[in-house]
Amino acid sequence: MADESTPAPLGKVRPAASELHFRRLWQGIGWLMVAVVVWLSVTPHPPQPPSLLTWDKAQHLTAYAGLMYWFRQAFAAHWRWPVFLITLGVVLELLQSMIPLRNGDLVDVVANSLGVGIGLALGRSPLGGLLAAADARIARLGR
Repeated sequence: MADESTPAPLGKVRPAASELHFRRLWQGIGWLMVAVVVWLSVTPHPPQPPSLLTWDKAQHLTAYAGLMYWFRQAFAAHWRWPVFLITLGVVLELLQSMIPLRNGDLVDVVANSLGVGIGLALGRSPLGGLLAAADARIARLGR
């Protein structure tokens, strides 16, 4: 996998996660997002999503795409993050099969994994610099 100094599309170099002013905050938000996904996955009666995302597979794809997109920006680019998120999706589906009123689903694992791929692609696109741009803007406000 390419390192953070690899030129982004349009010739811009995306700053490394270690160069973010509020790196720990962004990473903490990422782990909070993981905690929310875990809670939603293992609670017997999760809250119902907005009507726009009533299809279960879209929820899985969106959640894991969002996680990977965030992790790609807040943490150093490394193969372990997609592997971690795909493994998390598999483990949570296995746990769901053991929880009353829930059931694990192989198609959910596929949706989770596709979401990780989409999030990774978004993180490598020009959109992958949005967190760094927000971080820089917030840092300038504090001066």
